[in-house]
Amino acid sequence: MYEFDVLVVGKGNAALCSALSAHEHGVKVGILEAATEEEHGGNSRFAGGVMRFAYETVDDLKQVTELTDAEVTNSDFGTNTEEEYFDDLYRLTAYRTDPDLSEMLITKSLETMAWLRTKGVKFLPNFGRQSGLVNGKRKFFGRLPIEAHGGGAGLVDYLDKAVKAKDIPIFYDARAVSLIYDGQTVSGVRVQYKGKLTEFKAKSVVLACGGFEANPEMRTRYLGPDWELVKVRGSRFNQGDGLKMALEVGAAPYGNWSGCHAVGWDRNAPEFGDVSIGDQFQKHSYIFGILVNAEGKRFVDEGLDFHSFTYAKYGSEVLKQTGQFAWQVFDSKVKDLLRSEYRIKMMTKVSANTLEELATKLEGVDPQAFLKTVREYNAAVKKDVPFSHIVKDGKGTEGIEPKKSNWAQALDAPPYDAYATTCGITFTFGGLRILKESGQVVNVHLKPIPGLYTAGEMVGGLFFFNYPSGTGLVSGSLFGRLAGQGAALAAKAL
Repeated sequence: MYEFDVLVVGKGNAALCSALSAHEHGVKVGILEAATEEEHGGNSRFAGGVMRFAYETVDDLKQVTELTDAEVTNSDFGTNTEEEYFDDLYRLTAYRTDPDLSEMLITKSLETMAWLRTKGVKFLPNFGRQSGLVNGKRKFFGRLPIEAHGGGAGLVDYLDKAVKAKDIPIFYDARAVSLIYDGQTVSGVRVQYKGKLTEFKAKSVVLACGGFEANPEMRTRYLGPDWELVKVRGSRFNQGDGLKMALEVGAAPYGNWSGCHAVGWDRNAPEFGDVSIGDQFQKHSYIFGILVNAEGKRFVDEGLDFHSFTYAKYGSEVLKQTGQFAWQVFDSKVKDLLRSEYRIKMMTKVSANTLEELATKLEGVDPQAFLKTVREYNAAVKKDVPFSHIVKDGKGTEGIEPKKSNWAQALDAPPYDAYATTCGITFTFGGLRILKESGQVVNVHLKPIPGLYTAGEMVGGLFFFNYPSGTGLVSGSLFGRLAGQGAALAAKAL
């Protein structure tokens, strides 16, 4: 018999935070992980590790990480006030984000980061990907000055170490199949474990096992045609099992079920995420070049905003193109600005000393149409506006569609490099409706389901159409902590 006060399904960031939070309240906790120990960690293990939280001053940042006097003196960390965070989240979700959930997320985000630090998680200034030197001073942009040491994989490792220090048992290769439910109360989970269907009993269950992004049937059913063709950025184990078992007992679906976080991803990347590569198949520096499709045409405003505010929706724009691919094209002027993922060995890249030569190397692209696009783009770039990658510089184009709003420079400095991308799905936006204070799941009549809680990607209502980078990990930690606490307190009351 496997019996617990609180049983957590999943082993990513949200699940581990749930387990640690429940343990803080003195209850017996167990963790079920569908993956093997080698592949554990859910999608969190594939995340870049940037953390979006509300802060106003350097003192706020010092609650999260150690900063040297030199780092403070020589850096402009900017701000991400609660008002700025609200503005970004509401703007990117077309004002559909749940006001109660988003308020909880934003107002409790700094507190959550400080709590993670007490669990041994280490954070660092995000020097590499979200900053640049301006007049000798390090300036951060995109309101993302802090990242987890070691990225998403590092975050999981720190939390995993904390869980093991508390002797919380973890059951690997244990796929949750269905909830034990008597029509009123959830009292455990049926699990495919060690080749047998086994019952794990619990007073409270926290489902924190991700969305349906790795399930092509569910992607096509909910997201639409062609979504079975995308690459999966993260874990192959996120099959939507938690969502299905919750819906089977009457849980209320909530949020943007036809929406997801999807990015530009290497065209020839493997079907699922590779833990040895992590997030490096992504290609997020498109803002400094142009994106062209099979017809040789541009199809988005590459410079609409910092990539942090467009990357999660532009993957779906790539999917809409003929052949579900696009090439990112750059010249040598921006080579040093490209992110680290443009320098890995495993990528689809071509180079040429002339645009005419490059046109012949862009597999699947109409070469003459591409050259016409580049000529028109080069002629449309504003000449009288200086280029600056640290701010939205207003150096755009005039007289072409789609326009490029910022960071537009003529492609005129050989050699030229181009990278083939397709759509890579990160996570799905649709989830379950919860009580914001406890993470308890409600049914379709909006009544709480006794014994059932959820966290992480499975929380519906936060993200619609788009997503500000760094929000997912903080959301997972925060709602994971709340769900663990809610589940523990309910278990103790029985």
